[in-house]
Amino acid sequence: MLGFLRMAVAGIATLVFSATVAPAADDSPSIEGLLKTGWQIAGYGQAFDNRSTFILFRHPEQFYLVQCRAGYDVTRSPSVYSICYELR
Repeated sequence: MLGFLRMAVAGIATLVFSATVAPAADDSPSIEGLLKTGWQIAGYGQAFDNRSTFILFRHPEQFYLVQCRAGYDVTRSPSVYSICYELR
């Protein structure tokens, strides 16, 4: 179980730090921007398509959460993508 957890965290870190795609909407937060402004990972889980991961962020001073879907798709250019939106 510990090995799986380490692999999952390593996979998320790889997606987070390699994701350079612009968000879907101009005002959507990016994973990099969230981490730089004090947001913390509150949870994560694999999406049903086995190519992406949902990451839930929380901030100690905010009353809402941000959910991001980060993934890898060889049919896109660039292959790494992320889509983030606020959950109010």
